[in-house]
Amino acid sequence: MSTRTLISLSGKILPGFNYLWVSLSLKESSPIDKPVTYKIKDILLSDNKSITPPEVSQKKSEWLTGSCLRNPGDDNVHTYRIPGITITDKKTLIAVYDIRYKHSGDLPADIDVGMSRSTDGGRSWEPMKAIMSMGSIGQNSGIGDPAILFDPIKKRIWVAALWSKGNRSIAGSEPGLSPDTTGQFVLAYSDDDGKSWSGPVNITSQVKNPIWHLYFQGPGNGIVMQDGTLVFPSQYWDESKKPGVPHSSIIYSKDHGKTWHSGVGAKFNTTESQVVETNKGVLMINMRDNRGNYRSVATTQDLGKTWLEHPSSYNALPDPVCMASLIKAKTKINHTFREVLFFSNMNSTNARQDLTIKASLDLGLSWHIKNQRLIDERKSFGYSSLVQIDNDTVGLLYEGVRSLNFVRVPIKTIIHSF
Repeated sequence: MSTRTLISLSGKILPGFNYLWVSLSLKESSPIDKPVTYKIKDILLSDNKSITPPEVSQKKSEWLTGSCLRNPGDDNVHTYRIPGITITDKKTLIAVYDIRYKHSGDLPADIDVGMSRSTDGGRSWEPMKAIMSMGSIGQNSGIGDPAILFDPIKKRIWVAALWSKGNRSIAGSEPGLSPDTTGQFVLAYSDDDGKSWSGPVNITSQVKNPIWHLYFQGPGNGIVMQDGTLVFPSQYWDESKKPGVPHSSIIYSKDHGKTWHSGVGAKFNTTESQVVETNKGVLMINMRDNRGNYRSVATTQDLGKTWLEHPSSYNALPDPVCMASLIKAKTKINHTFREVLFFSNMNSTNARQDLTIKASLDLGLSWHIKNQRLIDERKSFGYSSLVQIDNDTVGLLYEGVRSLNFVRVPIKTIIHSF
């Protein structure tokens, strides 16, 4: 629908630059996958003269519309953070996140893992469920920082999270395996498309080297390789002076979750990472690097036993030291299906602002500036998680200014190489 609106203003236009700000409010019934655009057609002055400067008449602004999946105060919760999202074989979107009941801070704290389902591509969401909760085992006990994947062979959804029994997160964990000394690597699963969930499955003893201080997941999302291997990004904090030096890595299962194994660190002083399978058997890990300025990237062909630094590492993707998201998706470009990497993060080296989705048409070797889209320019916590909804659309679940937001993004508005 297109309408023409006259905006009347009082006041004098002074010599030099003058700015006109237009703010729009959407109706509750507005569809979330229809962009909102506006264009200034002309400017009518008080003497009834109409002007249409070329730089004004040619400029059109467009915004995507989305939904607030979780707002502060919903269900009496202070803050919702740390998004992860996947899609099942039934095209159900499963979103997970931290339920931070009392404040916005990290573990150790009163935190559960929440889950929301959508059966219409993210246009609407069912009521939240708390799917991982360790109860009142100790002061500040909580479980959070979830990562999620869907196993298409077993039709099982897996969620990984860090359980901190008391002060057993990054600052408080010690070498060992017991919940009383170190944070725990815990899984839960659903076999009915996210309607019900298992109890906690503790895999700490399977994946953690006892000399490390702490071992836990991504967060964000995991993947399933072409041969059926399940992979979650992970991070361990090593045996050096407490709390240890962090290393991004992976855990994997070749038997659909019965047993799990760990790779070694891809690069020291890296933490939250995401992983994709670029070519068959080749994993690429994209890492938050505590050195700042850029993302670090490495590849492995032996499930993390050895890693090779990627040509794009620490030079191609600006980053303000924050979590990011990376997925591989098939989409049609120039009438041919291509495998494309999509990446989302705060597109800045020094501030968590300008959330942007980027596309690489050569599996991460290059990220051309024309193949990207700004999603939200505001400052925020900055975490995000991508999912492919269909051949033409990706979804982005992200931390807005104070809410968890979801937006459907047409791929044609990201990739401009059609």
